[in-house]
Formats: sequence, C-alpha cells, structure tokens
Amino acid sequence: MKKQEAKSREPEYYHPKIKDWPEQERPREKLNRFGPGALSDAELLALLIESGTGGITAVDLAKRLLMEHRSLPLLAKTSLVELTRMKGIGTARGARIVAAFEIGRRIGSGLAKKPVRVNAPEDLFLIKYPNFRDMKREIFEAVLLDSGNRIIRDVTISQGTLNASIVHPREVFKAAVDHLAAALILIHNHPSGNKTPSMEDRQVTQQMIKAGEIMGIPVLDHIIIADNEYFSFVKEGLMKP
Repeated sequence: MKKQEAKSREPEYYHPKIKDWPEQERPREKLNRFGPGALSDAELLALLIESGTGGITAVDLAKRLLMEHRSLPLLAKTSLVELTRMKGIGTARGARIVAAFEIGRRIGSGLAKKPVRVNAPEDLFLIKYPNFRDMKREIFEAVLLDSGNRIIRDVTISQGTLNASIVHPREVFKAAVDHLAAALILIHNHPSGNKTPSMEDRQVTQQMIKAGEIMGIPVLDHIIIADNEYFSFVKEGLMKP
C-alpha cells in the first residue's frame, strides 16, 4: 500500500534534463554530429534559450513558444516585450531569440544588395522578401533604378501602422532626383497577409504615376508583399509596364 501511495505522488509528467538525455538526442550534440539541418525548429530555438527553468527543459520552452506563436515565421515577428511575457523567457533569452532572427534578416538583405537588374516583378519580390516578411507595420519604399533597370538603392519613404502608410510624391521623387534615378518601382508590405491592394494603394499608385510623368522619372510598377506572396500592379494589368 505504501509503495502504491508513493507511486501515486509521482509527477504525472517527468522532464529529464537535457544533459540526462541520450547523447544522440541532445540538440548541441546533434548539431555537432549532423549539422543544423538535422535539428527541428524547437531544437534550434532551445540552443538559443540555452537552459530550462522550473523543471522543464529548454526544448520544452521552445515548443511552448512555437505553440503559442503557431510557427517560426510568426515567432520571428514577435517583439522582445511580447517574448518576455511567456514564463521562462526572460530578457536575456528573449534578446538572443530576437537577435538571431534579425541576423537572418540582415544576411538575406545583404545577399540581395549585390548589383542586380530587375527584369520582372518576381525579381524584386525575391530580393525584398527577406526584408519585409517579418514586419508588423507597413513599410513603403521606392526602389531606384538606373537606365539599365539595375538597382541603385532602395529608400524608405514611410513607416505606417498595421493598416496604412501615409506617402507623398515629394519624398519619393526627392530621393529619385538626389540619386539620379532613371526610373523607380514602388514596394510595400501588407502585414495582414492579404496581398490585394486597398483603395488607398490604388490611389497612391496613380498619384505617383502622374508625378513620375511630370518629373520624367517613370514609375515602372508597384509591388505589394504579403507573407510569401506578392501583387504586381503591372502583372495584374493595373498600370502600363
């Protein structure tokens, strides 16, 4: 009877420490032996978290993060303040996670900044997607091109709320004139995940086209990025190529 009572008092779930796991199952050892591609999303996050807390492992904490935020891309959009609201993720752990995602974004952005010619809307989407995919606010940019449709630079014109950005032609074309651009492409994101242009998007596009005609700096396209998709005004027949 005493043995049964003792058994009934055992915790329903037991979380052995990672150091007590079989060596081939520990995230750090798996990475060393098989490379980072062999690790699950939770295991990669666990390496950033480093250690468990309150009787649960770093992998358990990582799984909770992924469950709460539904996916790694959505977790990448989470601020440090939001991360630290979860029990077990303090400022230090949260900062490591935020920093890791930012490094990934910067690497993608750095690769995209090599001199490149834009021949189609998809070209610019592939270049700019790493910059926009995790943004929680609308960011409106003008991508400035030379006479050969090669990217000179991109200029942030407006940073708005989740729903809208306020854009004026003078900011767009001042940047184009300052950098001797021959043409430009407008690009912004929809954090909502819906790539369909709003009425405001359409109005801004027409306003910029008219300003470009006056300035002699044509607007070649307006691209909207939403999650892993894009909308091209030219491709959809809403403006002349």
